[in-house]
Amino acid sequence: MTKKGTHRSNGAIGALLDEYEKSIAEFKEVIKDVTSKELIQIVDGETKDEDCKSIQTILTHVVRAGYTYVIEIRKWLGEDIVYKEKEQLNSVSEYNKALDTMFAYNEQLFKDYPNIKLEELNPNKKVYVRWGQKYDVEQLFEHAIVHILRHRRQVELFKEKISR
Repeated sequence: MTKKGTHRSNGAIGALLDEYEKSIAEFKEVIKDVTSKELIQIVDGETKDEDCKSIQTILTHVVRAGYTYVIEIRKWLGEDIVYKEKEQLNSVSEYNKALDTMFAYNEQLFKDYPNIKLEELNPNKKVYVRWGQKYDVEQLFEHAIVHILRHRRQVELFKEKISR
């Protein structure tokens, strides 16, 4: 990850990576004081979404999704690659490392494909993802950033419930 306060100089790709990295840093700040007990505590026992019951399930989902976005792009580019399995971890420090590794995997896409086309207007040439939507590369990265932000907010709300 780049040092705080610096920006990548490679235009739109740099902006996407800078904002993605920033969203992860903000997320890590929110989880920094989560204890092992709080990590695994079921906060939403009513939800049918297995990825949204505890801070641990949210973090597991966020890490896996961060890989999935890049894997979808790599598949679209013709690579034969498999999706990452869910890996539940046992501490915030392990999730911090997993988030860093996931982000590095995202950065690697642009090292491997420095001339990748970010915008695609033709809907037939967009990335068709396994959850049924179509994106161009830029839209998928923007989705990835907002995905982190939404789940950061969700963890903030979970922490409020836990502290009551």
